[in-house]
Amino acid sequence: MSEKNLLINVLSQMITEQRNPNSSNIDQLSALELVQVINNEDKKVPLAVEKCLPQIAQAVEKIVQAFQKDGRLVYVGAGTSGRLGVLDASECPPTYGVAPEMVVGIIAGGERALRHPIEGAEDNREQGKADLQAVNFNQKDVLVGIAASGRTPYVIGALDYAKSLGATTVSIASNPASAMAKIADIAIDTVVGAEVLTGSSRMKSGTAQKLVLNMLTTASMVMIGKCYSNLMVDVQASNEKLKARAVKIVMEACECDKTTAEDALKIAENNVKLAIMMILSGSDKTTAEQLLTTHQGKLRQALARSI
Repeated sequence: MSEKNLLINVLSQMITEQRNPNSSNIDQLSALELVQVINNEDKKVPLAVEKCLPQIAQAVEKIVQAFQKDGRLVYVGAGTSGRLGVLDASECPPTYGVAPEMVVGIIAGGERALRHPIEGAEDNREQGKADLQAVNFNQKDVLVGIAASGRTPYVIGALDYAKSLGATTVSIASNPASAMAKIADIAIDTVVGAEVLTGSSRMKSGTAQKLVLNMLTTASMVMIGKCYSNLMVDVQASNEKLKARAVKIVMEACECDKTTAEDALKIAENNVKLAIMMILSGSDKTTAEQLLTTHQGKLRQALARSI
């Protein structure tokens, strides 16, 4: 059997490549009817993700352990999957005040692939390994391979390499018992069913991936102390909106007025967490900094010790 025919047989068995009977007539529908079909299918996504919560939580625990040992979270994927990984990684520094190197997104074909299709990039298994080597991926890191099909050679190459180093490996796929799942230590199989547009895995599969990535980084950052209650206390006030948000966060955390919040932020050099620590503990800047450092930046624990 030729390689092409073999691939056709493989794809024909994948849930993500099946035709969806609920959308077989979409080319005959009105705009409203069409988006209703899409919306009805989208409703299935969070339910599929819900079934994976134990595996997602397990991955979060491994990511937290890695962060605590100066390890990194590294996403790798091709096409839509790669773009979503890069997006999630790029949003961590402004949201949580972490270094850009802490969460890394790698896409097959490199940066150009974010906007342009790179022919054959996802089929290059060795490049997956090479791209991890280029960022000095090591045993302390956690690798999350993302591919709706669960069979992308580029991602499999990266997972195999990470596995050979003894690093924790996680797979996110929309087909059960995939090749990626068999390699990974933790398999997150978001089985969302056939797409509205046959094989267009940027739709339900992509939505499921986005939900899972949101959980991985948000839960991990919360657990290492990047929030207080449900407030983003390590937000970087890098534009006018975020500067206003910083003031609002301090006001809400401390139940203080705007002037008190702004004064504290000025002394704290726009460090929201430090400003809150100063106000709630009644400490000066130096003492507040020392308390936060002693408690690994966890505001709630530092406040408990300051009372």
